Amino acid sequence: MDESHALIEQRKAKLAALRARGQDPFRNKFTPTHTCEQARTGYAEGLEVAVAGRVTAHRDMGKSLFFDVRDGSGRLQIYAQKNVLGEEAYERVKHLDLGDIVGVRGTLFTTRTGEISVRAAECVLLAKALRPPPAKWHGLEDTEIRYRQRYLDLIANPEVKEVFLKRSRIIRAIREFLHDRGFVEVETPVLQSIPGGAAARPFKTWHNALGCEFYLRIALELPLKRLLVGGFDRVFELGRCFRNEGISRRHNPEFTMLEAYQAYGDYETMMELVQSMIVHVAQTVLGTLRIEHRNAEGQVVRTIDLTPPWPRVRYKDLVRERAGQDWFDVSPAERRARAERLGAELGPDYEDFEVTQAVFEKLIEPTLIQPVFVTHLPKELIPLAKLAPEDPTTVEVFELCINGQEIAPAYTEQNDPIEQRERLEQQAGGERQKLDEDFLVALEHGMPPAGGMGMGIDRLCMMLLGQESIRDVILFPQLRPRQPQASPAATPAETSPSPAASGTTGPISGPAG
Repeated sequence: MDESHALIEQRKAKLAALRARGQDPFRNKFTPTHTCEQARTGYAEGLEVAVAGRVTAHRDMGKSLFFDVRDGSGRLQIYAQKNVLGEEAYERVKHLDLGDIVGVRGTLFTTRTGEISVRAAECVLLAKALRPPPAKWHGLEDTEIRYRQRYLDLIANPEVKEVFLKRSRIIRAIREFLHDRGFVEVETPVLQSIPGGAAARPFKTWHNALGCEFYLRIALELPLKRLLVGGFDRVFELGRCFRNEGISRRHNPEFTMLEAYQAYGDYETMMELVQSMIVHVAQTVLGTLRIEHRNAEGQVVRTIDLTPPWPRVRYKDLVRERAGQDWFDVSPAERRARAERLGAELGPDYEDFEVTQAVFEKLIEPTLIQPVFVTHLPKELIPLAKLAPEDPTTVEVFELCINGQEIAPAYTEQNDPIEQRERLEQQAGGERQKLDEDFLVALEHGMPPAGGMGMGIDRLCMMLLGQESIRDVILFPQLRPRQPQASPAATPAETSPSPAASGTTGPISGPAG
């Protein structure tokens, strides 16, 4: 801390000296003609360029010096000479600090070692960095700093920046795919009087003007289905959702969801949509359907093959395979005892269907690395879905599992208002205030048969970009706030979310994260 404080004081002294000489170390504007990458790829001997970026290396050679500038596109070497810049300007360049942001005008040339560089004719300080960069400039490794001060992570680790650039391209490719399929993008309220569309603990807030409590949405589902009633036959939303539950490497309290609904479709319509969309995104952004996941040493630990078609398997068949062929024939007490012997984590008040779901989530889902559609889940898990005619104990649902986690659930939407009311009342346990009456009234006006799907964008990015923690695909993940006058708080311990946090208990609008 003392060394860091001394470096900051040195930089502040340089700042004061610049201002004392009438020089502005924080310029209003500098207009580059090229990015660093454009200067390199469009190289021509003697071409005049203006580039700007952060100083990342500085090598003093007496009457000349080299320094590196990095912008959003990459790095470019700058060559500065005293006899070209003049003594005063050269001294300013000589005293640049790592992290300073500069603008440079000059001509391109190639050094004796073959490096494309700019021979500086002018160098302007645009922003003085008062704090030094991370001690290890080329590779910030401190996890606490990486997540809490993401800007330092992006400066020091180009591969991290590339992950988030690819995330942006993934979202763009999803939008383009859905627009090409005739879907309309909409925006629905984040503040809701009744949180619906999933079973999860919401965040609460107070609306001063209206004098009542509101909730941050836990899903996008119910407003979008109202739009089906209103005549939007194909509709989607990409938006933030919030669940006031556990934090783990797969769950963040604030996450990005995609939900899409198609009138006159069903769960099989959604199956084709989801498979085609993920294949399109992988080919567009990554150029491959084989996704490699590597460990910290760079060794490939698993390869996910997205080549379609993806297999379909029934939920009950997977449970029987893992927990015994007689699983659904024995008593609930025996199921619970067997689940505990198998190592499933059970709450004291778990109902029978939740015991089975705990076995699936703990023992089966983590083994589903390659893409697979798990179909026909128990009806108690998804009260917003249609019953399967061939087995009324299940619903027409699939969960797409890849990389050992749920990526996207989807189902044939329930459009019978009487049946929907009964199933939501069962889920609410008779508490009328938990029912979204406006949604039920909308259904009474008639909603066409439809298929709907939800997709956790953060989990999709984890899978496609080979990241093992959700925090590595979210720019600013939730962390415990630092306490004033205290040492930096450690990243909160990962805790297991409640069963509802995965979006698989009650209505499932998509995975949390």
